[in-house]
Amino acid sequence: MVRPTGTGTLLAVVAGMLQVSTAFYIPGWSVKSYKETEAIPLLVNKVYSDNTQLQYAYLDLPFVCPPGGHQSFDGGLLSGQSIPLNLGEVLRGDRITVSDIELKMKHDNKCAALCTQKVSRRDLGRARQMVDDGYLVEWIVDNLPGATSFVTVDKTRKYYAAGFKLGYADRSSSPPRYYLNNHHTIVIRYRKAPGKAGNKGGKVVVGFEVYTKSVGAKVPRNAEGCPTNLKDVNQHFELYLAPNKTSTADDGDDSLDDGATLEIPYTYSVYFREDKTVEWNRRWDLYFVNQEDGSKIHWLAIVNSLIICGLLTGIVLMILNKTIRADIKNIRDAAEEGKARAIRKLRAGTRTPKEGAPGGLLEDVMASPGSNEPDASDDEDALEDVTGWKMLHADIFRTPKHGHLLAPLIGSGMQLLFMAVGLVSLSALGVLNPSFRGGFISFGIGLFVFAGLFSGYFSARVFKTFGGVDWRRNTLVTALLFPGMLFTAVFTLNLFVWAQASSTAIPFGTLVAMLALWLCVQVPLVYVGSWVGFVRSPAWEHPTRTSAAARPVPRQAWYLRGVRTVLLAGLIPFAVIFIELLFVFQSVYQDKSGYYYVFGFLAVVSTILVVTVAEVTVVTIYIQLCAENYDWWWQSFCVGGGSAVWVFMYCVWYYCFKLHIAGWLSGILFFSYSLVACAVFGLLLGTIGFLAAYAFVRRIYGAIKVD
Repeated sequence: MVRPTGTGTLLAVVAGMLQVSTAFYIPGWSVKSYKETEAIPLLVNKVYSDNTQLQYAYLDLPFVCPPGGHQSFDGGLLSGQSIPLNLGEVLRGDRITVSDIELKMKHDNKCAALCTQKVSRRDLGRARQMVDDGYLVEWIVDNLPGATSFVTVDKTRKYYAAGFKLGYADRSSSPPRYYLNNHHTIVIRYRKAPGKAGNKGGKVVVGFEVYTKSVGAKVPRNAEGCPTNLKDVNQHFELYLAPNKTSTADDGDDSLDDGATLEIPYTYSVYFREDKTVEWNRRWDLYFVNQEDGSKIHWLAIVNSLIICGLLTGIVLMILNKTIRADIKNIRDAAEEGKARAIRKLRAGTRTPKEGAPGGLLEDVMASPGSNEPDASDDEDALEDVTGWKMLHADIFRTPKHGHLLAPLIGSGMQLLFMAVGLVSLSALGVLNPSFRGGFISFGIGLFVFAGLFSGYFSARVFKTFGGVDWRRNTLVTALLFPGMLFTAVFTLNLFVWAQASSTAIPFGTLVAMLALWLCVQVPLVYVGSWVGFVRSPAWEHPTRTSAAARPVPRQAWYLRGVRTVLLAGLIPFAVIFIELLFVFQSVYQDKSGYYYVFGFLAVVSTILVVTVAEVTVVTIYIQLCAENYDWWWQSFCVGGGSAVWVFMYCVWYYCFKLHIAGWLSGILFFSYSLVACAVFGLLLGTIGFLAAYAFVRRIYGAIKVD
């Protein structure tokens, strides 16, 4: 079987970017029509299970029929030929190959023998284990995954569940008995092709169903190897090989290679059925019936999010319109009164102007301008209104500790934000959809690499605002810190998957291609963005001056201390998304063959989430400033990303109570990738929280500045 190489993957990514229009699933476009008796290739892909994180290429299984390489299809395809994959397909574990199964438009075949595969005791043990783990098989015809057909509970609608079972287990006996599905009934649903192709007799595929059956080796068969009566099969094919009487090993020792073999006969049937009820551009809808049934819950999630966001919006408006506005008005009144007294005393000749007096309302209040010595009575009256957040005007924009790390994190967060907005927008518009296999991941990586421009720009601007000088060093940290940690985590986990020969393992050539995209494309883009942000753009100016000596921070209340604040504040954004999060998790983990497609709902919930994170961060930072704590830079970043902690806790709960994943490696993969995803989520939302808090602080302290 041909594996994707690094060069081939890199070229596939570039070609996919240049010719992306041909991959879009837009109604009326990319329609493939077939003439009567025209060959239709059936592609085999992989096997997967909800009980494990490991996937395997279908043709890598030792107990299935290997391709003969002799049958040709239109377009020059040969059985056993690997289909070129884009980067997203490789990363999601796809390994697509042309099979030996013959399909000809409108040509039924009641039964055909595929092969008789001879397997050893060890291979038989692996087959039993995979059947016990509930593995499903994915075949593809005309870009549609083979599906098992079901009917809704009210029997009003039909829907598809992608994939079909490799076999089944009879657990009523002791020990359990395992059976392999070795006969496949393929039903291709078709209709007249739209447009000119239909007028010329062309047909399009609108459905691909696979029904399985286990047929025992002793069932009567004809000369071609097909069962004589498929409708009444009284014996099923059990995955069992009698123990070798000359062996001293236990009967259940599947690892023993004693030379004993078992022959598995594979057969298939093909039926073409016309279906005028399904339009070609609506043929994927049958895969989404279950998600459509959950539309009421999606609306409930949106209403829940709007209520929480509305309450926060009211709190923020109350703070801005009443509390802060009243504070600023009092400061202005006190400053005007202080100036008036100073002018009267100047006219009386009792004072001389103070040289180098700083400008600003708070400075006018704290020290009478025009006096070498402050007037005690004036200051006492003015200080009555200068409390809480107003006391921090000389410390609020003090450079934070470890600012050289915060700036690159903000840059990487903006990079992720650009990628997320692009992916959700393209998916909501229908550009990225299930028919564009691997398109979501491919575009995600492409957007992330291109967004290196934004990463470098924002990182450099923040770094310059913090007073940084060595912008090239900051550029290097920005380009290598987060992507490097991400690549290291993926590479380390990939070593474990490699050892299991799973198709989920990223091929070495693909890793080299990804490394080349990172170092040869993204790093230069980060450099260009940093040069524009640091050399060509000024630092963000702050409305107040920072004093030389820092004032002490008073003891904070328990709910304003470090992790407690992050957890309490992060709970609110998590409450906004947890209902929609259930659908995302179900699509990713419990229905791996399915496709999450309600990106319109996700876009609305994501927008509400961004607003909620910004408002929660603003409220939290305002409370902190009122407690006279000016260490808000890192705090705003951590508070914004605090909901990621709750999402990870949700992952733990989901693993314990919703999933049935078995095996230590699958558990490690689940929690490791969940941790990586939560870190990305936290970095993205932390950046939003930081920017919201920065805009808020600049706004309120800019309102008390005198030019």
